[in-house]
This record gives sequence, C-alpha cells and structure tokens, in this order.
Amino acid sequence: MNIPWWGYVILAGLAWGTYVPIIFFGGQLLSPLSPQGSPIGVGGRLASILCVGVAYFVLAVLVPIALMATRDDARPDWKGVGLVFSGLAGVAGAVGAICVIFASKAAVDQARADGVNPATYRIYIAPLIFCLAPLINTLLSLIWHPNAKTGDWAVFHFDLPGWKLWAGIVLVAAGTFLVLMSKEEAETSKGGPKPAPAATPAPAETLTPGGS
Repeated sequence: MNIPWWGYVILAGLAWGTYVPIIFFGGQLLSPLSPQGSPIGVGGRLASILCVGVAYFVLAVLVPIALMATRDDARPDWKGVGLVFSGLAGVAGAVGAICVIFASKAAVDQARADGVNPATYRIYIAPLIFCLAPLINTLLSLIWHPNAKTGDWAVFHFDLPGWKLWAGIVLVAAGTFLVLMSKEEAETSKGGPKPAPAATPAPAETLTPGGS
C-alpha cells in the first residue's frame, strides 16, 4: 500500500481528532444507568479502556509480529535503549488514553455537582489536550537531543528558539480560546426549548348594575 506522507498525516489527524468524542460515547454506552438515566460507577470507563487495549493488541502487537515474521525488510535491530524508550512511548500513549477517558467522566460528574449542563466542562477536554500536546512536544525538543546513531539519550542542552515559537504559542492560545468559546456557544444553543411565557390571565368582566 503506497500512501504518500501527507496521506499518513491526514489519517493520523483523523484518528486523533475523533478519538475523544468516540471514546466518550463508547464509555457512556457501556456504563450501567441509574433510574434517572445517568451513568453509574466506572465500569463503563474500564470497559472502554479494555476495548482500547484489545485494539492496541491487534494493531500494535499481532500485526507487527506477523510482518516481522514474514518480511525480510521488517527485521528490527533489538537494542536495550530502543526497547526501553519504545516501551515508555507505549506507556505514555496508554496513560494518555486512560486520562482522556477519566477526564470525560470527571468533567461530567463535576458539572452535575455544580448543577450545570453535563457538557459544560467536557467541551474543554479535547481542545486543551490538542493544545498542550504540540506545545509540550516542542518545548521538550528544545532541551532534549538524543543521538540515535550512538544510542546516547542523555543529551540535554537548551536551544534558544526564534520568534516563530513564541508567536506560535500566542496563536495556539488564542486559537484554543476561540475554539472553546465556539464550542461553549454551540453546546448552549443545543439546550432544551425555552419555556413559553406564562399566559396573562384575562381581566374579569365587570358586572354592571342590572347585568346578567
């Protein structure tokens, strides 16, 4: 399958961009409900984590093993440092997935406790995650410079960035603010219909002398 680099970029953006709403909806469906219709406990969230793990196992364990066993150009060079950091990357990905799932539940619970729309805080989760991730990635790359050729990972020094980084941080912050405001307004507009104004009672008829 010959996919160009920008095709993989689009697929990655599509996968990460749809992850949060999909996992939140799946966790809701897997949660037992109270008589009032609200999710009970964390069973649904744990079940959604299990489903994510099964998907990871199939796509990130079985498929690579099959390719490494059947293709000569898929044989890795097993090195201890590479195994450790690749494992750490897996841990980071799994922790991120778990945090997303429980962030959604905690946000809904907090909103209910505050007596506001259950989506009030949840709408902030995805924009903040996708704002923080590239910023942390960039800041880490400014101080950590591992050398894959020599296997030396403990290489730390600060590279002073140019003006584009600071401008990007400002633009990301402004963009995140606008996204959050837009989503908040959209969620507010989806609220239930406004109650109809109470009808003004008609004035009682005035009885005139001799009237019936």
